[in-house]
Amino acid sequence: MSLWRKELKIVGRLVDSAENVELEIKNGQIYSIVPQPATKPSRTWISRPLIDIQINGFGGYDLNAENTTAHDVSQMVESVHETGTGYLYPTIITGASQQMAQAISAIHQASQDQSIGRAILGIHIEGPYISSIDGPRGAHPKRHVRTPNWDEFRRWQDIAHGKIKICTLAPEVEGALPFIEKLVASDVIVGIGHTNATTEQIQNAISVGAELSTHLGNAAHALIRRHPNYIWDQLAEDSLFASLIVDGHHLPANVVKSMIRAKGLRKTILISDAVHLAGMKPGRYRFTNHEVELTTDKCVKLYGTNYLAGSALTLIKGIENTVRFCQIELPQAVSLATQIPAELLDLKDKMGKIKVGQAANLLTFEWDELSQLISEPKLHLIN
Repeated sequence: MSLWRKELKIVGRLVDSAENVELEIKNGQIYSIVPQPATKPSRTWISRPLIDIQINGFGGYDLNAENTTAHDVSQMVESVHETGTGYLYPTIITGASQQMAQAISAIHQASQDQSIGRAILGIHIEGPYISSIDGPRGAHPKRHVRTPNWDEFRRWQDIAHGKIKICTLAPEVEGALPFIEKLVASDVIVGIGHTNATTEQIQNAISVGAELSTHLGNAAHALIRRHPNYIWDQLAEDSLFASLIVDGHHLPANVVKSMIRAKGLRKTILISDAVHLAGMKPGRYRFTNHEVELTTDKCVKLYGTNYLAGSALTLIKGIENTVRFCQIELPQAVSLATQIPAELLDLKDKMGKIKVGQAANLLTFEWDELSQLISEPKLHLIN
């Protein structure tokens, strides 16, 4: 449930410090933070709203459908708010140029509504400038994979009114390096993903400004060379942030634990990469001209197979899973969906520590230490 109130008192534990406090909001700002007796730690936690830098849909609303509308975008944002995600980067994947342009336009139109516009911090373009090889290409349609085209991207950016903030591509495709340089010069974060790149090609991409490994460990060959390979190479690069889909399906628990140990908590970002089936009831659905199944444990796979067909994860569930998989503290896991993406996207001033005088954009939730489950996420969004 989302709340839009300008005056409120909240008692709970600050994720920043684990301290019990009473936090008072007046006129949309944090008016006071008063320490409370710590004889019994509160089950309520207070955090910044979660930031999802990669989400394709939710609650039945698909950003990559043939005719995405502003209504679809607005409904998706409102549905995602119910799960504790306050800010997001709607993600458009590989498709025909005009279809991608239409989806970008729908996002821009939806953003004209103040409540939607303050939630959409930018747009993430994932493809179409990726590997055409089976495995690295993932579920992206091969017929629409192509080499980088700056005129095409500029047209999309014009339609978006400058809101495209992240672009994921494969650095080995023809023309990728000068394209990355242009993206970086125009303040677009470059992610490496859906790639079959060599060690040298990855290093070259980093040298011209790539900063992110997009859903590292996924969109890869089913059988991969032991070493070197494009997963090890990205894990080894200290300068790269790595985004991970921590649903227990895209990456096993021990892989998540190993990757987070390798990248460190300062360079790991949790994402949902959710498709429109996220938030829906288990069952059989049509998706990208295939029959798929959403299982009771939130796995989206081609019906009758074990092949993944998307993610049905929420970020709040990803936080739960990260605590369990990695045996880390709750505040550390929360930071991977708040503070760390804010650092990548240069939003620290807006999304930093909770302090008196700041805008009261907050998330509260209940945490059961024994079961390691989160419940009752509530957003308190002012601007």
